[in-house]
Amino acid sequence: MTAEQAVGFLLFSAAAAGTPGPSNVLLAATGAHVGVLRGLPCLLGVALGMAAMMFSVSFGLGRIVLGHPDILESVKWIGAVVLCWLAWKVTTARHGGAEAARARPVGLVGAAVFQWVNPKSWLVSASAAATFFDAGASPLAESAALAILFFLAAIPSCLPWLAFGAVLQRTLRSERAFRVFNVAMGLVMAASVLLILR
Repeated sequence: MTAEQAVGFLLFSAAAAGTPGPSNVLLAATGAHVGVLRGLPCLLGVALGMAAMMFSVSFGLGRIVLGHPDILESVKWIGAVVLCWLAWKVTTARHGGAEAARARPVGLVGAAVFQWVNPKSWLVSASAAATFFDAGASPLAESAALAILFFLAAIPSCLPWLAFGAVLQRTLRSERAFRVFNVAMGLVMAASVLLILR
């Protein structure tokens, strides 16, 4: 990968990771519930999960999934179910009190695994592999380079979503305001299901 290709891929990755999508809604909701520090494992999980997917899709998994309509359809439906479940969890989360303080945010493993049923993650990885993968290079080295560069771009691109949620945490003092925020985030996440199944 040339320096120009690396810069182009970093810009693509920053835009892909920073634009709205299920992972960023999850990060904003996590920030609103537990703040930035307790939400960092979720941020790291999103970035690591996407990097792992970028590596796998570039290395050949993408051809298998995209080449078999039954597998692709299964991934879409599993993604839809998981997104609906997450939307429900976000919508029904409680504000304040001992129960909320003990609540465990989505952690590193949960956020990383979520990328595998996140339709935006599949779209980004497949687009990146098709556009930036150098067929003349070593497949292992090229896939690893794409994964590492995506990880490096995703952390600073997704952090504002977590921070945005944490800022909202300070303004959502009443139960009613917190409830409205949760319902809005849950609806946005649920609406993304329509994009999967259309």
